[in-house]
Amino acid sequence: MINIRVNGEELNLEKPLSLNEFLDSQNINTQFIAVAYNHEVIGKEDYDSVVLANGDSLEIVKPVGGG
Repeated sequence: MINIRVNGEELNLEKPLSLNEFLDSQNINTQFIAVAYNHEVIGKEDYDSVVLANGDSLEIVKPVGGG
């Protein structure tokens, strides 16, 4: 079991997943988000190459409209 932290909440994964696979499994549209992986913002082109491991941290940010 792989234990990661997503937006401050602990989450367990049954198997290693790429960041892209994880986002798909959570039904997160990658078009309008930014992701920090272990406190470093990464580009969408790297989502497939990042494989989540035990102890990793993700911050997923979605823009909010308003005025």
